Amino acid sequence: MPQTIAAAEAVELAVVERSGFVESRHSGVAVVLNADGVVAERFGDVEALVLPRSSLKPLQALALLTAGADLAGEELGLSTASHTGTDRHVAVVRGILDRAGLDERALGCPPAWPSDQATRDAVVRAGGEPSRERMNCSGKHAAMLLTATVNGWDTATYLEPEHPLQIHVREVIERLTGERVASTAVDGCGAPVYAITLLGLARAVHRVGVSSERSPFALHRQAGTLVRTVREHPWTIEGPGRPDTIAIERLGVFAKTGAEGVLVMIAPGGATVALKMLDGSSRAATVVALRLLERHGALSPADVAATVAELPLSVTGGGRDVGVIRPAM
Repeated sequence: MPQTIAAAEAVELAVVERSGFVESRHSGVAVVLNADGVVAERFGDVEALVLPRSSLKPLQALALLTAGADLAGEELGLSTASHTGTDRHVAVVRGILDRAGLDERALGCPPAWPSDQATRDAVVRAGGEPSRERMNCSGKHAAMLLTATVNGWDTATYLEPEHPLQIHVREVIERLTGERVASTAVDGCGAPVYAITLLGLARAVHRVGVSSERSPFALHRQAGTLVRTVREHPWTIEGPGRPDTIAIERLGVFAKTGAEGVLVMIAPGGATVALKMLDGSSRAATVVALRLLERHGALSPADVAATVAELPLSVTGGGRDVGVIRPAM
């Protein structure tokens, strides 16, 4: 039986430099699959169990499509998102709920402030409060509710692991990973999240990423549509100025960060990275994933360098840049 990651099975993936001094180190595990889905490189024990957190959302969204949810364009992007709660995000969430004949009260995710600072400031100035529709997972929850109504399933219990919706989600995840779910936990938003190996997560995301909309198989056609949609609407999956959105806009990758230092990323040609930072920090995850794809020829060094320059990787002191967060490999 695979085990959770032990400290001894992790490797150093990134460091934080301040004035030439390595102040912090981020250890973790990572795996790179080539365009054919074959393991090209691994760091640490990639067959240990992880909770993918929001990096599982592409698989969850695909399960909703296969269950009959009529999601397309920005709505499909939001169903995959960990968004920043801007008014634009919220408008799409409300549109999904309207089609389900529901409102914010049906959402099972907890109320939250928007993580977009300008939006949060505006909400505070207007005397607003945390709300469920501002919560970063509200798009996924709204899409789950729409799927439940399409199928005539109970909407009050849609987050229960044995609800027909969640059973279907779990079955699709197992089909794509090629693994049985080892354990079920409760994600930060209240939805079930499943323990799988990092290698299984990478294989599942790779299968999604290389799927064609012209496939004879519905699952693969829908996966191809999902990936294309996010690439066409990168603001939906996170928000302006955020790492996933920046990487998608600049490089055409498909990227999805999860809490506690998880990230999956697929290059346009199909090469795939999955990683987990052992300390739960995501601050170096995107730059590490980009470096690994560059290292394997899936992204050009010049394009990666230009993208990294836009990421929040500077270490400051006295109001000026004095260091950087950088990959260790």
